[in-house]
Amino acid sequence: MPTRPIQIRKHDLALKLQQVNPHPRPKVALEQYTIPADLAAEILFTACYVHDDIEGKFILDLGTGTGRLALGAAVLGAGYVVGIDIDPLSLSAASKNSEILGASADVDWVLGNIETIRGHAQTVLMNPPFGTKQPHADIQFLQCALNVGDVVYSIHKSSTREFLNGWLQNKGFQCEQITSTRMEIRHQFPFHRKPRRFVEVDVLRVKAS
Repeated sequence: MPTRPIQIRKHDLALKLQQVNPHPRPKVALEQYTIPADLAAEILFTACYVHDDIEGKFILDLGTGTGRLALGAAVLGAGYVVGIDIDPLSLSAASKNSEILGASADVDWVLGNIETIRGHAQTVLMNPPFGTKQPHADIQFLQCALNVGDVVYSIHKSSTREFLNGWLQNKGFQCEQITSTRMEIRHQFPFHRKPRRFVEVDVLRVKAS
């Protein structure tokens, strides 16, 4: 249930985010899968209008890729948004996408490793690697996000749910499952045999206890 006046409908936000172009040459080792526009809109709408975690806030998008989550936060009125990625080509695409959405003045793009991040962000958004190519990359992202953010929104494979819940509980964090859904992954690597496939995922909202 929304807790604040809705400035943009979820459907309209998803349509706007569809304008974000995907990575031109994704790297399989980095698991560079673009978050679907409808899932990004679901996460951002919930973060903004249910939990008041976007509007006027300092937002950090870890592993921003082509910038869909960061740009969506800017559209929803974030105070300041930073998207960080280790891949220069991702940030080049993100910068072009910010021009397409008219958000160039609202987002800064930073080239760097997430482990070098210091400071404090009110909200961290991320679509981290699932950890299938680099074991535990999902945990690495989650730990870095929790080191700097008051609240973290993150996408993880549903098959890791029990492990993640236990890991977060041991670390002293509260975890709320925003939604469970199927995330569409379109054909983009040679080993993909179908035009698209779906992965069962959980969207988590995590904060300190």
